[in-house]
Amino acid sequence: MNLSDVLALILLAGVSLGASAAPLTSEEAAGKRLYRQGLSASGEAIMARVGAADMLLPATSLPCANCHGADGLGRPEGGVRPPPLNWARLTSTYGQQQVNGRSYPAYTESSLATVIEQGRDPGHNRLDPSMPRFLLSMKDQRNLTAYLKRLADERDPGLDAETLHLGTLLPSQGPLAEEGATVAAVLNGSVARINQAGGIHGRQLRLTVIDPGPDRASAEQALQRLIEQEQVFALIAPLAPALDGELGPRLEQAGMPLIGPMSILGTLQTSPQIFEPLPGLREQLIALADYATVSLRVLQGPTLIAYPDDPAQTLAAQNLGQYLQDHGWQKVHLQAYDPAADALPLGSRSVFYLGNGGGFSRLATRLQSAGQVPYLFAASSQVAGDLLQVPDGFTRRVFLAYPFVPSDWTQTGRMALTLLREGQGLGAQHAVLQVGAYASMLLLSEGMKQAGRDASREKLVTALEGLHDFDTGLTPRLSFGPGRRLGLSGAHVVTVDLPDQRFYLVAPYKPIVASP
Repeated sequence: MNLSDVLALILLAGVSLGASAAPLTSEEAAGKRLYRQGLSASGEAIMARVGAADMLLPATSLPCANCHGADGLGRPEGGVRPPPLNWARLTSTYGQQQVNGRSYPAYTESSLATVIEQGRDPGHNRLDPSMPRFLLSMKDQRNLTAYLKRLADERDPGLDAETLHLGTLLPSQGPLAEEGATVAAVLNGSVARINQAGGIHGRQLRLTVIDPGPDRASAEQALQRLIEQEQVFALIAPLAPALDGELGPRLEQAGMPLIGPMSILGTLQTSPQIFEPLPGLREQLIALADYATVSLRVLQGPTLIAYPDDPAQTLAAQNLGQYLQDHGWQKVHLQAYDPAADALPLGSRSVFYLGNGGGFSRLATRLQSAGQVPYLFAASSQVAGDLLQVPDGFTRRVFLAYPFVPSDWTQTGRMALTLLREGQGLGAQHAVLQVGAYASMLLLSEGMKQAGRDASREKLVTALEGLHDFDTGLTPRLSFGPGRRLGLSGAHVVTVDLPDQRFYLVAPYKPIVASP
């Protein structure tokens, strides 16, 4: 073989390795939905028999991917290890032998249909009763078989031999434009830093930023574009409050992970696809309540919870009210409050405030004008920028929850954030959003490193679940788990000397032991 032949082979190999798999056919795509979600192409419900008693359950509650994994490699569960669903392995002419000693000849399309419906392999061995036996139409069976033939070769969108494609939703106009620009700068700086260091497992990162627009409809369209047109691998630190509860279900349907501080401003997210580095508003309010319960004589009340007429904030206020009552607080009153128009009930010993900073200072001013200076509690992420306007009479009577404080910052973490800020022309504005976005990129990077070169969305989720005591250099250490999606489940509590704008830590971070 001469040199030109060798070079030709190398070039051909390079083309083969770098080429993307052909798009799924309509039958294969339908089979994928059935495999991952338990959904029929016809829209009709699919049922499955489970256990020795043949209990009927909907396939959506136990799709194939739950046990066999989105990649078909199998996940041990309950003492049972499902075998890999590699079509080449299943149809091997040498037959198969499982770790339990069960042996059988190669599968055919016909015997595959039998094992799926009856739970018997080609050797007529009965499978473990824990494996569901699905009642499929012939069309659904053909679709599923077609997809299983492609399963081993399919790679998640947004990931190829050279690139990891990320996406985010950040406003460039409207009331959150400045916050959106800040987060975009942090993400772009983080991507540049990672790429300059060689990327992750040899892949360069690419970030697509789309404006979610002014309302829910435009935000849904923007999300749809990231998922279906841009086909990003994961979302990172989006800022699209209009989506609220729509985001989690859409991500689960697409199988797409998201890493970002979604709940810190009040939007409650509980999707297994969403990993948050910072505590949500709920956790911050509980940290304040726990501090007040132990350190201030306020349980007998009256206590006011003031909140804006906003669905997410209303839910947070209701949860807080229930938590306070469950923990011995008396005379707890909730009020939707517009500081520009509504009269405020007087006589409260404690006031928990939810909303924006301008409303917080106006509330404090009205209270002092009425001769009252109750304890004021709020999340720093909502009101810290307005503290200069709070009357001095509330010195040491304002208590704020902070996800992190300067003592959490290591020298390495401080230097890294400083260099990023300098490179992107950022100041210290919106520090919580900056740190949240920065920590999100650190989590993504670590998760992808642990997922390995042959990464997938599912492997990223598994890697993130396995992170414990993860050091960001800017926050308390983060920990996740199979049932835990908040890296921090508490907050520091800080009080303020208002004339001098000096902050005093009165309760360091510790995980909360209960939630509303």
